[in-house]
Amino acid sequence: MNVIKGGVTAPKGFLANGMACGIKRSGKQDLGLIASQVPAKTAGVFTTNSVKAAPLLVSMEHIRKGVGRAVLVNSGNANCYTGPFGLRYARQSTRLIARLLGIKSTDVLVTSTGIIGKSFPYNKIASAAPALVRGLSPNGGLKFARAIMTTDLKLKEIAVRVKIGGKTVTIGACGKGSGMIEPNMATMLGFVTTDAAISSKMLKMALKKATDKSFNSITVDGCMSTNDMVTLQANGLAGNKTIAKDGVDFKKFYAALEFVCVDLARKIVLDGEGATKFLTINVLCAANPAQAKKIAKAVANSALVKTAAFGNNPNWGRVGAAVGSLGIKGITEGTMKISFSPFDKKNIAITVELNLGKARATVYTCDLSYGYVKINGAYN
Repeated sequence: MNVIKGGVTAPKGFLANGMACGIKRSGKQDLGLIASQVPAKTAGVFTTNSVKAAPLLVSMEHIRKGVGRAVLVNSGNANCYTGPFGLRYARQSTRLIARLLGIKSTDVLVTSTGIIGKSFPYNKIASAAPALVRGLSPNGGLKFARAIMTTDLKLKEIAVRVKIGGKTVTIGACGKGSGMIEPNMATMLGFVTTDAAISSKMLKMALKKATDKSFNSITVDGCMSTNDMVTLQANGLAGNKTIAKDGVDFKKFYAALEFVCVDLARKIVLDGEGATKFLTINVLCAANPAQAKKIAKAVANSALVKTAAFGNNPNWGRVGAAVGSLGIKGITEGTMKISFSPFDKKNIAITVELNLGKARATVYTCDLSYGYVKINGAYN
């Protein structure tokens, strides 16, 4: 596997564009579109928040058939808590893009990110859509990545190539997210494209597994968003034999996909609002994987642990208290070993070793600084 330059348009047959349509008061880019030149197998994962933004409800309907062509994204307005009008505008957006691309509206996914509870500016999107579609380009990935940013300070994209069945397969991706990050799915969006030929069943399996290892293993502030979504589109243009079962080809594809997703997830944490430190929380010797991740998340979401990291203070008592707060039978101060890497470095590892079994989990997070409070105290 080789890391190459690019993002969502690195695989064959994918076009993208991004532009400003006036949603953001700053005048920055706020509307993006990815389109495959041919039908693409499509899978997605969505926030588990019971309050879901209107575009997610529409995308969850459209993705059921497992085939799609385009993803429309706006930033600056979440289209959440917008009632029946928000849902109507989300549907109209898919019909608009479908008409301009000459495809079915159910082949279009739509999502939004930004401020919750503001009226959705559909007219601005409708006015800009023709130019957005005309500007689709195999070099438009960077424009798309810029258009989906909100409080992000850095662009987040990656692409890799891997040989599968004698053919070169490319996976490209970009994402956004900086705060309100506590996935089970964060205001976090991820878009992954590939020219691999793979069945819908295996595509869904790969995305779910990769998401568990990446986007669902990060946290910035423990706050779950209403708008999280990750999509994976595969258009088959690499020409490899269709991956239809769990074999050598699937393992190669999955390894590359997990690498891409973990890279994006780490970039989201590194760009956490006000973040100055990157924390890796390792839990070892737990009774089962679910328990290990639950413990790692408890440590990662502890405001006391995160502020200690900001203050270069290796306070192991705060880690022990976070683990103990879960009330797991068999965990006491005598059965738990806590270790740290140096706390005065940018990258910090915290390891909790239990005596309950052989399971392990890793969760990524960042510190909690004055900057986080400043950013979120003024965000509206």
